[in-house]
Amino acid sequence: MAIKGSLKEASLPDVIQLLFLGRRTGCLSVADRQRHGSIYFEEGWIVYASIVNRRDRLGDMLIATGALTRAQLDQALALQQGSPGRRIGDLLVQLGMLSQEGLRRFVRLQIEEAVYALFGWNTGTFNFEAAVKPEVLDQLDRINPESLLLEGARRVDEWSLIEKKVPSFDLIFAVLPEQLEGHQSEYTESQRRILPLLDGKRDVRQVIDESGLSEFDAAQALYGLVTAGLAHRVGTSSAAAPSRMLEAQIEEHKNLGVAFFRTDMLDEAVREFRRVAELRPAEGTAPLYLGLIAARQGQWAEAADLFRQSIDRSGPRPSLLHNLGVALERLGRLEQAETILAEAASRSPDDARIHTGWGILALTREEPELARQRLARARELMRDAVPPAIWYWATARAAALSGDLDSATLCAREGAERHPSDAILRNNLAVFLEAAGELDAAERILREALGDDASLPQPFKNLGDLCYRSGRYEEATVHYERAASLDPALGDDLFFKLGNLAYRQRESARARECWERTLALNPGHQLARANLDTLEVVA
Repeated sequence: MAIKGSLKEASLPDVIQLLFLGRRTGCLSVADRQRHGSIYFEEGWIVYASIVNRRDRLGDMLIATGALTRAQLDQALALQQGSPGRRIGDLLVQLGMLSQEGLRRFVRLQIEEAVYALFGWNTGTFNFEAAVKPEVLDQLDRINPESLLLEGARRVDEWSLIEKKVPSFDLIFAVLPEQLEGHQSEYTESQRRILPLLDGKRDVRQVIDESGLSEFDAAQALYGLVTAGLAHRVGTSSAAAPSRMLEAQIEEHKNLGVAFFRTDMLDEAVREFRRVAELRPAEGTAPLYLGLIAARQGQWAEAADLFRQSIDRSGPRPSLLHNLGVALERLGRLEQAETILAEAASRSPDDARIHTGWGILALTREEPELARQRLARARELMRDAVPPAIWYWATARAAALSGDLDSATLCAREGAERHPSDAILRNNLAVFLEAAGELDAAERILREALGDDASLPQPFKNLGDLCYRSGRYEEATVHYERAASLDPALGDDLFFKLGNLAYRQRESARARECWERTLALNPGHQLARANLDTLEVVA
């Protein structure tokens, strides 16, 4: 069950404590205007946390603590440029400059600092999604949230004081050397780190970055110096380097848009990507994500148009062609979709996702044997990875349409085992088992699927069919009615059988309504028409 609400009604520490006591696993997303953060839980324990657009200053932290030299960091950064996607911490471990244990310690510190920063958010919304895991491959530490709550509360109180003296990270402060004499023994370690950086040129953000301190520790140190009259505000950096600021602004909007999209906050994601499109109209990222959002909302014509814009701006990359091909397939433009997906497969012959989409298109075009070939190729390309649920759905269906019920059942069974929470795969398995005469097994699987997800109409329809066949008419009626309420256009067979069941109960008006609905969905349904004619004669 999702947990969501407003931070004005429930504080973040209260929500975190609730998740800890409930031993929940998943992602807690927090959004406030232009800010987005995430905290990941495993059985109630915090395992990861991050804030979008909050700089990862691992290298600076390591230098400031003496764990790394600037030369070593520069060497790792140079290596990182030739290895896109590699994280600086992993490279430092690979180079022998940092132990794995040392990396874990600093990563834990970053996680804790992110959680403390989120504690200061008292407006916005939160949303918890179960079973979502962080996109990191490390073996993460498990942090007891209760160990962070007290320190977090202390920091929130102190931030309210700090912000009176340091209201913005764009401010520039300076110290006068003559004022510092005679006070050296009174400075904290954090203050000693930032004093050389308060030169009247660096803003607070630069001071934080170059000191290697956390935002809180650096701001707390600066607050002490300002309060003592040793540091003075001399300006702001907001007017400097407008081109760099514009680039940074675009990246911030883009990062926020991606974070909102991943947490299904689609309206917020649309807002951010539209802003990216305004600031950088020639870039293809904004129309790509706007197209993905339109596709998620079922607006396939708009999605296709946006994907074409992205291709025009970014070039015919295989992933973009794949997205366009899927949109065209959903619009029924099957020949165009075939051309586009064929080009995507030729440009990226080893992409399993593209071959899967190409196989599904063959299914839509009623070419099951061709679909099986393409899907088999996709499976080869996946190697040892577990295929996604949609691959099992498509492969089982292609086998069934080819007349190979045994292969269809085996594939559907494996898919249900590999993706036990997917009700659609279990529904399909039940259909194949029913076709093979294993009625009890089919019914058991359908009931289990509906117990986990009662939002899908097709399992209710299939369970109703099993009850109908075995003469359990009252129960069949209940399941059919539920399926019809979930999807009034599910199919003519559903309403035909509902009409038959109503007629058995001598509810002629209801029977007439259902059979008329059957003909509305399928004007060629001769049995429904004959039944309506019989009603006229009886009347």
